[in-house]
Amino acid sequence: PEPPIAPTRDVEGSGRDHMEIERHVAVPCPPERAFALVDDLSTYPAWMDLVHAVDEVASSDRRRTWDVELQAQVGPFARSKRLRMVRTVHDPPHRVVFERAEVDGRRHSPWVLAATLVPGTVHDAADTVITMTLTYGGNLWTGAVLQRVLDDHVERGANALSTLLADADTDTDTDTDTDTDTD
Repeated sequence: PEPPIAPTRDVEGSGRDHMEIERHVAVPCPPERAFALVDDLSTYPAWMDLVHAVDEVASSDRRRTWDVELQAQVGPFARSKRLRMVRTVHDPPHRVVFERAEVDGRRHSPWVLAATLVPGTVHDAADTVITMTLTYGGNLWTGAVLQRVLDDHVERGANALSTLLADADTDTDTDTDTDTDTD
C-alpha cells in the first residue's frame, strides 16, 4: 500500500517539493452534521490536537478568515506555526477548502486543507465518509520525523472527529428517550 505521506511537486510550479497527507474517516452521521464541524476552523481545536488555537478575524473580501496556531511536540521540542487561513471553497455539505492567505505582502509557503464528504457509502445511508487532505509546501514540517509527527496528528484528529460525532449521535439518541412512567 501507498504511504499516507506523499511528497509531490509544488502545485504552483516553483519546483519545490511539498507534502500531502490524506485521511479517510467514516463517521456515523449524515453529511450535514459532519460538515458543521469541518466547515468552521474554530471547531478544530475540539478534535484536532495539532490545532492549538483559532481566532476568526475580519476580512476585507467577505470570506471567512481565521488566524490559526498549529503546535506539535517532537520529543522534548515543540514546533509551532501561525497561519492566516481563508475559506476558498464552500459547498455545503459536500466540500470545503481552506488556504493560507497572509496579508503581510511577503511570499509564504502554501498550506491547503480540503474536506470532502460523501454520504451513505459505508454501513448505511446515515454514514458519511470524510476525506481530509492537507497539502503543505514549506520547510518547518519537512523531514521524515516531522512528517511522521504531522501525519500522526492528522490520524488522531480523524479518530477524534469520528468519536465526537458518534458521541453526539449517542447524546441525541439519549435525549430523545423519555420516561413516561409517572408512578
